[in-house]
Amino acid sequence: MKIEGKEYRTIWFEKKVVKIIDQTKLPHQFVVKELKTVKDAINAIKTMEVRGAPLIGATAAYGIVLAIQNNNDQQFIKKSSEDLIQSRPTAINLKWAVDRMMKKLSGINSDQILDIALNEAKEICSEDEKFCKNIGINGLKIIEEIYSKKKDTVNILTHCNAGWLATINWGTATSPIYHAHKKGIPVHVWVDETRPRNQGANLTSYELNEEEIPNTIIADNTGGILMQRGDIDMCIVGTDRTLSNGDVCNKIGTYLKALAAHDNNVPFYVALPSSTIDWDIKDAKNIPIEERNSDELSYVEGIDENNQVKKVLIYPKKSNAMNLAFDVTPAKYVTGLITERGISEASSNGLKELFKK
Repeated sequence: MKIEGKEYRTIWFEKKVVKIIDQTKLPHQFVVKELKTVKDAINAIKTMEVRGAPLIGATAAYGIVLAIQNNNDQQFIKKSSEDLIQSRPTAINLKWAVDRMMKKLSGINSDQILDIALNEAKEICSEDEKFCKNIGINGLKIIEEIYSKKKDTVNILTHCNAGWLATINWGTATSPIYHAHKKGIPVHVWVDETRPRNQGANLTSYELNEEEIPNTIIADNTGGILMQRGDIDMCIVGTDRTLSNGDVCNKIGTYLKALAAHDNNVPFYVALPSSTIDWDIKDAKNIPIEERNSDELSYVEGIDENNQVKKVLIYPKKSNAMNLAFDVTPAKYVTGLITERGISEASSNGLKELFKK
């Protein structure tokens, strides 16, 4: 996708370093950062310089490559893989990508190990890009159906950033939107601000602007009244971990949007590549929910009157704050799961049928 008219992926390998778009600097600054060690990759994941389940997985895969470049001792690689998995607990793509890399490298002690690792990391990225494109093609059918009935702009609500900045390219929730726009279907996106890190305002709106797609940022609590007024035709969100029964773990606040959508008969879709499906955990209570530093709530960052980026405290100094990063939306509130293989109902049978061998 584009930034200032130039095509980018979110991560790439060049001259023995991994390059990323530092998302903590967006939307005010566009910075390409170099990751040179596995510790750099772990830090990028922890500090959310990269974020979004598919991109976290890709960064972890390249983290293994950097570990091999730093020290190709098997024990060091194994320890690096464990540290990568622990860097952020909720997004299943992280463990999926590391396990895939380690399985590929199992028993390899030759000089070819670096090339094998690099090729596998690149394949993970290329595969995700293809999957996200297919998610868009499949999801486009839903938007086309709404447009054919409405004969007017299709209004879509998103939460957090499940755009191309959260993947390698195209995005998950945004991919159907991009495909609809490219096909000439008029779309407008209601962009949840998504406190506390404002990924909707800072990232989703930013990338939609770059693609010249009409969008409006709203406070997280505004979606309900817009649904009551009939101003939202459908919701599309991403997911950091979807269980095999269709329960969806995504950015905090997703559950409340699903409840509002259910109450107002607004279709609520979740877009995801198969790498985000957790086939092992059966009970949503067992999903590790990340609790992040409360400073993300009590401080905000922005541009001052001198065009300088500043961080300011907005809460009383003595106040406590809790910063849970994710919540779980039960499958019964999900209209459908948009995947690279097609659209399924959010259920064990739906997913089994779609992903049967």
